[in-house]
Amino acid sequence: MSEKVLLVDDEKEFLEIMSERMKARDMEVTTATSAQQALEIIEKESFDAIILDFQMPGMDGMDALKAIKAKKPELQIILLTGYATVEKGVEAMKIGATDFIEKPADLEVLAEKIKSAKAEKMLIVEKQTEGKVKNILKKYGF
Repeated sequence: MSEKVLLVDDEKEFLEIMSERMKARDMEVTTATSAQQALEIIEKESFDAIILDFQMPGMDGMDALKAIKAKKPELQIILLTGYATVEKGVEAMKIGATDFIEKPADLEVLAEKIKSAKAEKMLIVEKQTEGKVKNILKKYGF
């Protein structure tokens, strides 16, 4: 089963190139040109991983990361940036980023990180489901 990815970047040419390269690796790719658009998309669809540009006009990657994690904490977010600093990477990981990669991203490395993100999301969702089932059983005295 292929990975379902949301690719978020304000550079349309970058989106097109990365999207095509990821699709060539059998990934299902949806794109967004802003953090706000990405937030709207995640309300309607589920993804194995979100690749999120760190530097965007309007809502930047860090604010988008916080907003996405607040809405759907199980989502796995890989921040992508041309302006990486150790401090920003650490801050992003504390907020809940799965990983932090510098542009230009090595697609093989990115693909591996997406596969790992998908596996992590599956574990989180499984634990959430298990918790819900236990609560239902408790509620009805089982």
